[in-house]
Amino acid sequence: MTSVAQSSVQAEMIEVAGTPVALRRRGAGAPLLFLHGAGFTGLWTAFLEELSSAAEVWAPDHIGFGATPAQDWMTGVDDLVLHYEDLRREQGWERIDVVGYSLGGWIAAAYATVYPERVGRLVLITPVGLRVPGKPIADVMMMTPQRLYATLFNDPTNIPQVAPDPSDLGVVVHIYEEMTTVARLLWNPRHDPKLPRRLRRITSPALIVGAEDDRLVPNEMCDLYASLIGGARVERVPGTGHALIIEQPERTARLVLDFLGEGR
Repeated sequence: MTSVAQSSVQAEMIEVAGTPVALRRRGAGAPLLFLHGAGFTGLWTAFLEELSSAAEVWAPDHIGFGATPAQDWMTGVDDLVLHYEDLRREQGWERIDVVGYSLGGWIAAAYATVYPERVGRLVLITPVGLRVPGKPIADVMMMTPQRLYATLFNDPTNIPQVAPDPSDLGVVVHIYEEMTTVARLLWNPRHDPKLPRRLRRITSPALIVGAEDDRLVPNEMCDLYASLIGGARVERVPGTGHALIIEQPERTARLVLDFLGEGR
């Protein structure tokens, strides 16, 4: 999506196991892999800028999002888990801190269950991927753009930072393409029934960051993740909705960086 958010870091194209991937990176220090959600793609946001003050942030566009082209073989979160393991191996990282937001939180958690020894510290920000009994996540496929943004944000004055231009045909087409990818990953069911049992395999320290009033994902989702990952704790960012990395980028980044710094 186009945006007036920070765009000072332009995407470069790299190859991961033969797949072209759009990547933004900045900072110095230990590498940090940021896995984005189903929206706010193709951006270098204020949240990422804050993270890059204390880490070398790698922010790739998932396959089928941003400027990374879709691939026929990518049909589920498990494919993205293997994709990011290919990235880790090709970069020669022994271990890496992983931060995932929303859909990216699901991917990050799944990665940490398959490759627990490769994750230094794990941060899940308003993650999806589990099922809270009686409280399903909202169906974004059935929402108009206006309703979606009203659901994502607690403070609507932040919406213009990331709202797409509906008069730009190219933007509209790209959003449709991304939603096709979202449907591949999240459609029926909008969770992984195998994930709850597998989360016990995570061995890295884990932080779950939640919103104060998440109207897209049940607030209990964060607590459920924490209950299933040994030693995980939950921190919430006051005054935010699901889009907390846009609404409170500095405060959210500070929680993340303080947690990552505990291991150094």
